[in-house]
Amino acid sequence: QVQLVESGGGLVQAGGSLKLSCVVSRSIFSINTMGWYRQAPGKQRDLVAVITSGGSTNYADSVKGRFTISRNNAKNTAYLQMNSLQPEDTAVYYCYANIAIIRFGVPVPTDYWGQGTQVTVSS
Repeated sequence: QVQLVESGGGLVQAGGSLKLSCVVSRSIFSINTMGWYRQAPGKQRDLVAVITSGGSTNYADSVKGRFTISRNNAKNTAYLQMNSLQPEDTAVYYCYANIAIIRFGVPVPTDYWGQGTQVTVSS
């Protein structure tokens, strides 16, 4: 069974930094896009940043210039470096991966989510 295991969340003061990591728990035929989403209390889950297997990235406007997404394909791992954190960045951060799972001999793109990691930024 595929699992996405996140780490790196915590409490930080405004202006500080955190780095999140997300590891895909088993060897996979092909990991396509990986990314991070976040959900603040009472709000919907929103895109933070995504990265393709080729390294192309896309960011939410609110984090451009402050957050950097990267991945290590050999380690099946994605990272989110978060700098200049602000209280409005407080949320549960979820790792996302689209993975080609072999079903009946055919690769089928399938979405997976991590359990979420809390990021809290104090003012």
